[in-house]
Order: sequence, then C-alpha cells, then structure tokens
Amino acid sequence: MRKPKTSSKDRKILCIGAGYVGGPTMAVIAAKCPEYTVRVVDIDKGRIDAWNSKNLPIYEPGLDGLVEKARGRNLFFSTDVKKAIDESGIIFVSVNTPTKTFGEGAGMAADLQYWEKTARAIVECSHDDKIVIEKSTLPVRTAEAMHRILQSNNKGLNFDIISNPEFLAEGTAVRDLENPDRVLVGSMASRSGKAAAAKIADIYAHWVPREKILLTNVWSSELSKLVSNAMLAQRISSINSVSALCEKTDADIDEVAKAVGMDSRIGPKFLKAGVGFGGSCFKKDILNLVYLCRFYGLEEVAQYWSKVVEINEYQERRFVLNMIRSMFNTVAGKKIALLGFAFKADTGDTREAPAIYIARKLVEEHAEVSIYDPKAMENAKSDLKDIAGRINFARNHIECVKNTHAVAILTEWREFTTYDYRRIFDSMEKPAFIFDGRNILDRNALFKIGFNVHSIGKSPMRNI
Repeated sequence: MRKPKTSSKDRKILCIGAGYVGGPTMAVIAAKCPEYTVRVVDIDKGRIDAWNSKNLPIYEPGLDGLVEKARGRNLFFSTDVKKAIDESGIIFVSVNTPTKTFGEGAGMAADLQYWEKTARAIVECSHDDKIVIEKSTLPVRTAEAMHRILQSNNKGLNFDIISNPEFLAEGTAVRDLENPDRVLVGSMASRSGKAAAAKIADIYAHWVPREKILLTNVWSSELSKLVSNAMLAQRISSINSVSALCEKTDADIDEVAKAVGMDSRIGPKFLKAGVGFGGSCFKKDILNLVYLCRFYGLEEVAQYWSKVVEINEYQERRFVLNMIRSMFNTVAGKKIALLGFAFKADTGDTREAPAIYIARKLVEEHAEVSIYDPKAMENAKSDLKDIAGRINFARNHIECVKNTHAVAILTEWREFTTYDYRRIFDSMEKPAFIFDGRNILDRNALFKIGFNVHSIGKSPMRNI
C-alpha cells in the first residue's frame, strides 16, 4: 500500500469557495495556526474584493476582527484558482451544492456539478499529491465518486479524500468554530487515508481538544452531517406543530416548551417555536436525506423525514392565514410592516427565510408591504426583485412601520425588543396589530399600549 509523500505544501492550505462556510472557517484556521499559509479562492471577483476590503461579503459577529488580524499575514483572498491549487498541499472544497432543479432527483437530490468541476480542476492544476477535503454538505458516498475522479488522473498522483463537514450556525459561526461541540474527520481505510486524516486532525488540534476530534470512516462523517441537521430541523418542526395546538387550546407554547425542555432526556435546545426555520442547510439536507432513502428503497423512512419539511412549510402558511383572518379576512390595500428578513438574527443570510414566502403571499393578497432588516436589505431586494415595485424597502424601522395596519416580527433581532412601541402604535392605523413570529416581545406591555397581539403558540390578545 502506497505511503503518502511528505511535502512542505502540507503547511499551505487552500479553500475553494469564499462563502458562508469557507471564509469564516479559513479565518479561524489562519488565526489559530500562524505557521500555516491559508488561501481562499473564488471565481466571483466581487466577493473576493469584498473579503479584501473593510466591508466583508457576509456578516458574522467577530469575523471582521479575525480577518483584519490575519489578512496579509497568513490569510489571503484571490481569484487565481489554478495557481492556488498548484501551490497548496491541503485543499478544502466549499463550493455550492444546491438542490437539483432538473432531471433525476429534481427538488430533492444535491446538485453536484460544481463539486465535480472543482475536482476536475484540482486534477488539471496539480503536479503533486494532495489532500482534498469535503467541506460542503454532500450526499453519502459522494467522496467515493470524487475519489474516482481524482485518482483517474494520468499523472501518477495520489489524492486522499477527507470528509470534514461543518456544523456552524449562522450568527454564531465564529464562536462555533472556536469552541466546537466536535470536529469530524472522515477518511478512507487505507494507510494514506488515515495519514491524511491525522494531518487534518493536527490542524484542528491547535485549539480543539483531541477528545472532541472524531476520526471516522468517510461515509459516517458524510451521513452525520445530514442527520444532525435533520434532527435539529425535526425538533423545530415538532415544537412548531405543537404551537398550532396551543393556539387552539389556550395553552402557552413557551410554558409547554419549558416544561418539556426540563426533561433531561430531551433538553431545551431548538424548542423555540417560531414562524419557521430557514437557512441554506436544513431544508436542503432533509430533502437530500429523503432522496437517499428513496434511492435505497426506504419509502417509509423517506416519508417520515419529508414531513419535517412539510410541517415547516405549514407553519409559514399558517402565519399568513392567521394575519388575514385576524385582520377581518382581508389584507388587500392594507399596509403591513415586516421587521426582519434574514432567516435568523446576527446574519444577513436570507436563504430559505420564511420572510420570502410571507412577503410574496401578502403581495399576492394585494397588501402593501414594507420591509426593514438591520443586515439583510440587499439580499431582500435580490430575493424579491421580480416584485420589488410592489414593496417598500425601508431605510429604518420608523419609516417601515409608519401608517401601517400591522407589524410582523420575522427575525429575532435583539434591537426589535428595544423599540419605542408606544411611538410605533401612535404612527399606525387603528386598530393596530402585531404578529410576533419569534415570540421576542412583551405581549402584555403591547396589549396595554393598545395593540392586538398575536404570538406564535399563544392565545391572541385583542383590544377590539
């Protein structure tokens, strides 16, 4: 069995893909491993220019300080993909793996065309052995296919494939990277595969305790990522399904969640009811899991997991229907302010955000929609560009809520809890409604001001 070659390039790390995963991950590695040279490349020049500026292309608390400290020292951003591949010994691949919109598996399976193109580019530009790391979320056994593509080179080169999935939550990505629950490093069972895994583990061991670095086979690592996200999404859909029952029975979802979460077998995390989950991973990974189950003939298992996505979509629909029914069965011609557009607080990411569906549905119902988000306005404009002429993208929350009939809280930004709601009430049409899709506001205080208050999983408080 071939023994892997040692190379000075093992201290040269490359990440292909400068998005939400690649950028923060490499910034932390550069900060924690000063003896390594870390490069991040992307074909999107605008994105790379942003990484090289004071206005980073993504917002994450603490990220700007990390990048500023390491950039130009041992952290570099570039569009020269070919040169970077040739000069690096360790290559993280963090390219987009969206859900397929065509052909076999459309709507569920992952679209791997970008991953395969990247693998072929690595073969083309390499002149020595390399370790290639899956950082994107990929279907189980993708590594096998990628390994075949890489090893089919006619240069006599060896490429070891490692699965190193990310477990980042947007808004806390830097904290998650600096203090992870665990780091998965999955490899092939060969001697060179295990040696490659040890090299990657050594990188993380600069700041992560060894007991938190799990060495597994590559297939277990790939599947663990999908299952982790599916399990988390399942909890959100479960508590959201219960929120609908609470509203019918006068139970309080926060009280139910607290009681359930105090059971040591269950725990309190991800039992916060809301308007629905979003982000780039949950829906995509669950659908990927559903597709895999169906591919292997496990239809009952596929149906089980597909219900998690269906409940999430039901929660979004239910929120809009509740708005319409509460406002006398019509929102046509009424002004509605949406506070928050990002799928969660502390990020500007709007991928799969519930706000996209809610805004579109309200416009479809002929409502006049105004939107404000502290960090996601540009993404909101992009997501709704086909109906932008029918939406007001406000500069601040005061402009957003002025003369509206209703305010809907769609993202749990802390600043929304600090607003002067007496002033907001005075600026609105009457009767004034608040629909708290994140349960972050003091509903009793709002009711005393004069609002009709509708919260997720709680009985409405009506002043009329």
